[in-house]
Amino acid sequence: MPKLMTSWAERVKADLAKLNIRSLGRVGVLLGGSSDEREISLMSGNGVMDALLKKGVDAHPFDPGLRCPTELAKEKFDRVFISLHGRYGEDGTIQGLLELLNLPYTGSGVLASALSIDKIATKQIWLSHGLSTPEFEELTANSDWEVVAKHLGLPLIVKPANGGSSLGLTKVKSVDELPAAFELAARLDKKVIAETCIIGDELTCALVGEDVNAEALPVIIIIPPQANYDFHHKYFSDETQYLCPTGLASEVNEAVQNLALAAYRALGCSTWGRADVMLDAKTGKLYLLEMNTSPGMTSHSLVPMSAKAAGIEYADLVLWLLSQTLVKKVGA
Repeated sequence: MPKLMTSWAERVKADLAKLNIRSLGRVGVLLGGSSDEREISLMSGNGVMDALLKKGVDAHPFDPGLRCPTELAKEKFDRVFISLHGRYGEDGTIQGLLELLNLPYTGSGVLASALSIDKIATKQIWLSHGLSTPEFEELTANSDWEVVAKHLGLPLIVKPANGGSSLGLTKVKSVDELPAAFELAARLDKKVIAETCIIGDELTCALVGEDVNAEALPVIIIIPPQANYDFHHKYFSDETQYLCPTGLASEVNEAVQNLALAAYRALGCSTWGRADVMLDAKTGKLYLLEMNTSPGMTSHSLVPMSAKAAGIEYADLVLWLLSQTLVKKVGA
């Protein structure tokens, strides 16, 4: 059973009350980057920068999409807040560089980051732990579209295996649509995944901490217009509704939190993350979709929303996440 949300909020407030801002030293905020999610990363990073500066932190932006990442060594940062999304920011590569530089950073380590961004590897690990996730298969240009549709059923989802923000994602309703959906996803990634489309409520659950001490924050239900939670409706539309509390039965919320925690632990994630889950409208069964190890921190982002429902405001959340680099060793 997940721990009570108030315990996390109270602990955060207690931790921040004792925090010496000077102990954080010179802080780098990694933002932008060179992935297809650069625009969102800039929004997240600027939000994090503003929050840290308001808290009196000596924070400075660093955009590895405009500067060589190895220049981090010249900046004399004491620690960094990773606000990068997608490739070269959320996939273990920047984490590996930071490890070599012995520079503490927010979020999961190299392996958990690399596994979590790869939806195929993620699903294989979840299945090995007995965790439910939609049926799937990797697509290639030589895939038999009829066989794929028969295996996964229609509609089905096609998307890049390494990526996020719904970029390159297509909801396929007929076999004839599969080639174009594959080509769209393949433009963004070498690996393309197709999975059974689960019809029902789209849920998300933020997670904090690590191992046995990891905790689940309040669950959010996402209600996009026409059930289309695409890039626009994720980050720019005011039409998308977010319900927290969800209005679901308490046992359903608890089941979502337990499943999200198990998924987070199975991948070895730490500090924070966010699991996306579907609730099948017909069967009531829960299915894991993906794990985000560097969640968005924009005005429309879900982790800040969940933290607020637990009693922690945006700026305090940012500062607390950064403060975890004081206790988490590089390489851990």
